Amino acid sequence: MKPYAIVTGGAGGIGKAISGRLVDDGFDVLIADLAREAAEAVATELGEGCAAIEIDVSSPISIARAFEEVIGERSAPAVLVNNAGWDLTMPFVESDLEFRQKVLAVNLSGAIECSWHASRAMLEAESGTIINVASDAGRVGSTGEVVYSGAKGGVIAFTKALAREVAPAVRVNCVCPGPTDTPLLGAIAEENPALVRALERAIPLRRIGAPADVAGVVSFLCSDDAAYMTGQTISVSGGLTMA
Repeated sequence: MKPYAIVTGGAGGIGKAISGRLVDDGFDVLIADLAREAAEAVATELGEGCAAIEIDVSSPISIARAFEEVIGERSAPAVLVNNAGWDLTMPFVESDLEFRQKVLAVNLSGAIECSWHASRAMLEAESGTIINVASDAGRVGSTGEVVYSGAKGGVIAFTKALAREVAPAVRVNCVCPGPTDTPLLGAIAEENPALVRALERAIPLRRIGAPADVAGVVSFLCSDDAAYMTGQTISVSGGLTMA
């Protein structure tokens, strides 16, 4: 049986690109997403060995149910990619409690809970890799994304601390995308196209990132070439941030 990877938020954007790249790398991939039909479509597209899991990463109960079922059937995953994320841009002072709690639940608590389940199984198996997809907003801050920036900053710190605790059996690293061609950026572009054009001019490599750019770095961190890397945070931003 092939080693398998779980990719949260794997049905679209960066998550879909990561899932496809891991299939190319020889993994079976479980597409873990709230959008069940979309996850099933991606699993079908990626072929034999891939399957969909319906999961709401804002719900510890949903996470526990999904991971207990999967690990009970397949044993420990070789790879967990905590990619699921969500945000809306707005001034912090205009946000309400429900919004702030959802941003924290999806972007921070979800990664923590998924990692709790996966790391326990990985430690028992004495092997595993966890990749947390954060954001450069968590490294340098982003206007209009105050809570999201805080959540992703938490993911970065969580990555470092977890990496210390679960070494040497499990490696934990973090990837921070910069502006990337995703539905979220598309929504921003519709509302403020000048902002996206300004971003392109500000990026030293003079383009918005593609999901495949992030997937390539995740692939590297899951490979033996990164066997001596843990607790690290890598920006994939075209040079926009050099923190």
